Amino acid sequence: MKNLVIVGNGMVGHHCVEQLIARGALERYQIHVFGEERQRAYDRVHLSEYFGGRDADGLALCDASWYADSGVQLHLGVEVLDIDRTRHELVTTNGLQPYDRLILATGSYPFVPPIPGAEGASRLVYRTLEDLDAIRAAAAGARRGVVVGGGLLGLEAANALKSLGLDAHVVEFAPRLMPVQLDELGGEALKARIEALGVGVHLSRATEAIVAGNEYRYRMEFQGGDSLETDLIVFSAGIRPRDALGRAAGLELGPRGGVAVDNLCRSSDPAIHAIGECAAWNGQVFGLVAPGYAMARSVADQLAGVEATPFTGADMSTKLKLLGVDVGSIGDAHAATPGARSYRFIDEATAGYRRLVVSGDGKHVLGAVLVGDNSYYDTLLQYAQNGIKLPDDPSSLILPVTDGAPALGADALPDTATICSCHNVTKGAVCCQVDAGITDLGELKAATKAATGCGGCASLLKQVFEHELSARGVAVDKSLCEHFAHTRQALYDIVRVEGIERFEDLLARHGKGELGCDICKPAVGSILASCWNRPVMDPALVPLQDTNDTFMANMQKNGTYSVVPRVPGGEITPEGLIAIGQVARKYDLYTKITGGQRIDLFGAQLHQLPDIWAELIEAGFETGHAYGKSLRTVKSCVGSTWCRYGVQDSVGMALALENRYKGLRAPHKIKFGVSGCTRECAEAQSKDIGVIATEKGWNLYVCGNGGMRPRHAELFATDLDDAGLIRTIDRLLMFYIRTADKLQRTSVWRESLEGGLDYLKAVVLDDSLGLGTELERQMQLVVDRYECEWANALQDPEKLKRFRTFVNDRRDDPDIHFVRERGQRRPARGNELSLIPTEEVL
Repeated sequence: MKNLVIVGNGMVGHHCVEQLIARGALERYQIHVFGEERQRAYDRVHLSEYFGGRDADGLALCDASWYADSGVQLHLGVEVLDIDRTRHELVTTNGLQPYDRLILATGSYPFVPPIPGAEGASRLVYRTLEDLDAIRAAAAGARRGVVVGGGLLGLEAANALKSLGLDAHVVEFAPRLMPVQLDELGGEALKARIEALGVGVHLSRATEAIVAGNEYRYRMEFQGGDSLETDLIVFSAGIRPRDALGRAAGLELGPRGGVAVDNLCRSSDPAIHAIGECAAWNGQVFGLVAPGYAMARSVADQLAGVEATPFTGADMSTKLKLLGVDVGSIGDAHAATPGARSYRFIDEATAGYRRLVVSGDGKHVLGAVLVGDNSYYDTLLQYAQNGIKLPDDPSSLILPVTDGAPALGADALPDTATICSCHNVTKGAVCCQVDAGITDLGELKAATKAATGCGGCASLLKQVFEHELSARGVAVDKSLCEHFAHTRQALYDIVRVEGIERFEDLLARHGKGELGCDICKPAVGSILASCWNRPVMDPALVPLQDTNDTFMANMQKNGTYSVVPRVPGGEITPEGLIAIGQVARKYDLYTKITGGQRIDLFGAQLHQLPDIWAELIEAGFETGHAYGKSLRTVKSCVGSTWCRYGVQDSVGMALALENRYKGLRAPHKIKFGVSGCTRECAEAQSKDIGVIATEKGWNLYVCGNGGMRPRHAELFATDLDDAGLIRTIDRLLMFYIRTADKLQRTSVWRESLEGGLDYLKAVVLDDSLGLGTELERQMQLVVDRYECEWANALQDPEKLKRFRTFVNDRRDDPDIHFVRERGQRRPARGNELSLIPTEEVL
């Protein structure tokens, strides 16, 4: 059997191994993979999540045993030093390795300009996990960090510095951020948004030297006399192909480096291929993962004896979220095509920007730039990639519309339209799977791998899939799951009308099977709690809950739990603060103020929860429902009580609202905000329910949210008095609970309503369906039946039996370890336990 060797175990190298295995190449070759890092292939696209708690295993692209189980020899921590093309051998740090065919997937390295004084903590880079470990170490005790480079990776690095608690700055040589992807106005919009997040941006700056600083460790001296002081510097000024092996072996290189390859990714040596960022195709090096995947597939086809698809370049369109800001760039974003013309939408109030570049005849999309809202991206990309004829008014594709961005119907896409760029899945491939009998979206993803890469195509994939099923006369199954042939809305109505209070009864009357599943049990549990407000620890509901609801605390990544007592409206007495502090100190819990004006206590083990709850309840607290799909928080400012601008008592209203709706179970979590004036210090317009004081009463905003897809709340009613405000919220929330789908946020529910906001106003404000009184009555039932779930559990010995790490032992879990950081304990990560003295392990 011949030897096939892959040098490089990054994302592209790993994808190549996957494709080789899928094509049966192991029948022809013994495959060896060499990676100089000690970690197996990991997800570099989400590298910044390493600072958010994910470790090397969490980022890994496969299980530790996957290579061995698949029959592939993986050599980690082994560097390839030389290629002997005459003898067909590799010289490695572990000896010689013969090869018959060789694939170079060595990737790239960060370019660091030759700046005097750049060394140590002033010469960090952002590329590997080891690089991130070095940044973390340099950040210990530091106050400020600077990233040199305002491109994609530079802004990711700035986000990482910010997540480490540093005052983050970006220094860019060009006159705008992301100069390759964005035009001037797009760069300005991005700069405004990033600066609003507290990140300093310094454009048109060339660093001439790095010297000792006065207030900080270093001073960066810029051309022209300006300077900036910092404690550490991360360089992200571009990449260079890692072509040293090919260069030393005499392979032909591209004009700007990289192993030169043809359309089949073959180098000047027919036995050697190059793929990914180390390869130069037509003199171009591609810095995105999708082109590398395309190269890997082409090479895998050839080596497996399958007809290969030539690599003929790649679409460099990108859809990103940088520091929480949506950024998109498609095709000819700079309108470089002769005769191209542009449409622009500029929203200076929110620093939003959209540019559409069309052909001179106005018939086709050439490119686009998006800053602040990527909901337009998928539609514009399909227009650009497939030459779809533009509407009569092209500007309609980027102008705001009432119910979201304009969508391109699945029927308008040709079979050649790319749905998933990461895995090169076309609409035609989806159609083939439907023709083969696949009617389940999960099965489709498993068969094609679509939406399993970056995930950006998930919504488009679902739209195309359901359209193709309908086109073939296959009813799109909208059942909750295999046990209930009903939607969540239908099940809610059944529960209400028939007065069903037990899952078993609902399953027996309207479902099938005996046990239910992880989809229907929590959904039905939520419905039962919403209708009858029975405690989640009730024996009839416990089996329906996920881990967080079952134990009424949020499970963390190391198996411990966090506890959040309710602090209505953020108002807390000194005695309350002292009580929480005493509990945290007694149980050595990590404490943090949340974004919703609560105090979160981390690190409690399962058997400690009842004791912690008991002490908090004794001090006057109750559960904050931070674990539930329910009302989480009501954030408030101090309002007219203290603020000279306040016009109403926002704290009093926040307390009234939180105490009314606490414990309300819903399809998704709900957050409120109450501001005492239009200065909006409580950020009410980013909440599901936002209340803003006016001289005459309260303005009500609805269906906003932060998170992964932020949405501003919409003005629903003005100048409501106290009673009118509560009545309106009662109706709206109960109508949401009654009609929303499972796990559907209020913002998504609002967007899905036919008739939009006007319809919702008619139902809630004008009582167009005649449901107003019933909705109010349902809410009052929920309010009247409220009880603290912690207290309920503490009063029942049977329920307390669940809170044991070990059935017959109250000792701590010996497999949970902590380390000290900034005066508090946190979970030990990865190999940290082996790097610190035993006595420091808690």
